[in-house]
Amino acid sequence: MRDTASETRARERRGWRQVVDGKGGGSWAHIAGRVLVVWIVTYIVLRTDGEASGRSALVAIPVALVTLPFLRWATQAARAMPLAFGPVVVAAAASALGFLAMAALLFLVPSIGLDRGELAIIALTSFAVTAVWEAVVRRSASTPARVLVVGGGEPARRVMETTSRESTPFEIVAVVADDLDDDFPDGTSYFRLADLGAAIEQLAPELVVVAVERGRPEVFAKLLDAASEDFRMVGLPEFYEVAFGRLPVRELTPAWFMSTLHLYNRPYNRSAKRAFDIIVASLGLVIALPLLPFIVLVVKRTSGPLLYKQTRSGEHGRPFTILKFRSMAAAAEEPGKAQWADHDDPRIIAGGRLLRRTRLDELPQLWNVLRGDMTIVGPRPERPEFMALLSQEVPFWSQRLVAQPGITGWAQIRAPYSFDELGAEEKLSYDLWYLRHRSLALDTVICVKTVSTLLTGAGAR
Repeated sequence: MRDTASETRARERRGWRQVVDGKGGGSWAHIAGRVLVVWIVTYIVLRTDGEASGRSALVAIPVALVTLPFLRWATQAARAMPLAFGPVVVAAAASALGFLAMAALLFLVPSIGLDRGELAIIALTSFAVTAVWEAVVRRSASTPARVLVVGGGEPARRVMETTSRESTPFEIVAVVADDLDDDFPDGTSYFRLADLGAAIEQLAPELVVVAVERGRPEVFAKLLDAASEDFRMVGLPEFYEVAFGRLPVRELTPAWFMSTLHLYNRPYNRSAKRAFDIIVASLGLVIALPLLPFIVLVVKRTSGPLLYKQTRSGEHGRPFTILKFRSMAAAAEEPGKAQWADHDDPRIIAGGRLLRRTRLDELPQLWNVLRGDMTIVGPRPERPEFMALLSQEVPFWSQRLVAQPGITGWAQIRAPYSFDELGAEEKLSYDLWYLRHRSLALDTVICVKTVSTLLTGAGAR
């Protein structure tokens, strides 16, 4: 049995972990803090508008209580995707939905006495303050969760190196394996598989990651014997999902892919996504209109067409013609010889680098979206010339074709531009994560994050 101190530390970590990942909506202190934050914001706004102190305090109560369920819902919806739904997204969703709910309540009960201007100010201020509150709580709960990896070999080594290299709320405390190789990081605590139960009792991990390549029945039998201990067990793909926001392509199996990605995946309403695409593409074209003269001036300074047309592989491999503003010389490729764009590519025209860095060269793809060739958010469409090569070199590469290709995507905001097979594999790891979790909420978050990517020029080529 664990000693009392270990049990106490484990309970404290689990309590804060519930705040971090949203299980149950957070601790009572966190919930009370949310209500108090919204109440204070509402009270201050009403007092600033000259309302009496007592009335401001009373009116602030329903506003805080109406917003609370949406904060809990947003936190719970985000717990499986903490890298996508951070505190700002949670606060924005809760404030927007709370504003709509409160507007409906005012329509039904006008005696509350709030006007739309006051309500809008309350919503915007609540968003800013709540985002800060959520961020502070998460930072206070930043003690990493203790992880025990069961399995040696390349998969376990990669997950340890990635966890130490990237910022995650996890700490690998030990490895349990009979074949630990010499490439593991120095200082790795090591237990043999026969001592798995003792390792769990001694280290009190919150999470056990099963990364074994063989002997899984034996591992599961030993974990079952230790089931009285308080820990959660996940496979390597599931750990990658939460910790890194991608899937380990080399560690997936066809059986996992079929049972998890297809059967587990929630149905995606194509009609709702199509409506989302049309709305966003139409707004994008309207916003982009003032930029067209500048783009035309840049492109037409060199000989060649304004638009560049290229064949790409669409949903289920169907070819379509993608449209782009030309950013390279007209004869950038020899006929029949496809070539990836490279960093500092000499084929780029004067001013073309700016078009590519800001993604202005991809604006015509909004027309591809309206035509139904593409969607706003999805895996980037690949050239057919590269499909055969990538299908041979990268496992499950062709599976990304189950979805419509997109202008932007999870891979585009999380990984740099790829110009070889290794880069394509990294992109695929994010694309598969998106295919597993795709939803209109996630599409909206990706679109918002794409704006910051455009401002920084990350991933440009």
